[in-house]
This record gives sequence, structure tokens and C-alpha cells, in this order.
Amino acid sequence: VQLQASGGGLVQAGGSLRLSCVVSGNTGSISAIGWLRQVPGRGREFVGSFYLSGGTAHYADQLKGRFTISSDNAKNTVYLDMDSLRPDDTGVYYCAARGHTASTYNFWGQGTQVTVSS
Repeated sequence: VQLQASGGGLVQAGGSLRLSCVVSGNTGSISAIGWLRQVPGRGREFVGSFYLSGGTAHYADQLKGRFTISSDNAKNTVYLDMDSLRPDDTGVYYCAARGHTASTYNFWGQGTQVTVSS
């Protein structure tokens, strides 16, 4: 399974960004796609996850209402829409995939930088 994240960039506080994660390879072997971020001074944080079979999304409590995960199955793409961005959302955002029997994310994309200016 390969994952390619894109869409990061520089945005002013209060703005929005859409990140994309294109998934390829043996997609039938995975059950969920997760978004995680590496934030300076805070380490790796869970952003949210998307379960492929049911199309349901779950979010970190502190991000509910601002971040939305969705998918376009025809494009094998999972999106992370981020609204009302704040400077503390700055970080490298990764998409990752979890296999059906895995307890952790075992496939990772390369990450995309998101910088929110004040």
C-alpha cells in the first residue's frame, strides 16, 4: 500500500486548506486511513481517521467542528478539510493506513507541511 499526501501550504489564521491522500496498491488490505500531524514541541498527534467500509470518520476531540475527513472512492482519495485554522495547527500532516488486523498504522505517506501564520 502506498500513500501520497498533498495540499499543504502557507495560510493565514482563520483560513482553510484541503489535504489529499491518494491511496494505491492493495487497498483491499486496509481498513482505515488516518491523518496525524507532527507539531513542533508537541510531537505526533492524532487528527482523525476514516473507516473505509462504513465511511465513518472519527476526530480528535479538540479538532471536532473544524476538521472534516471525507473520501472519493473513484479517485482512491481521502481528504482532510481544515477550517478556521490557527497557528497551533502548524505542522507536518501525514496520512497513514491500517491493515484489517493491525492495531497501529502500518503504512505511511511522506507528509505535507501546513503553516498557519498569525
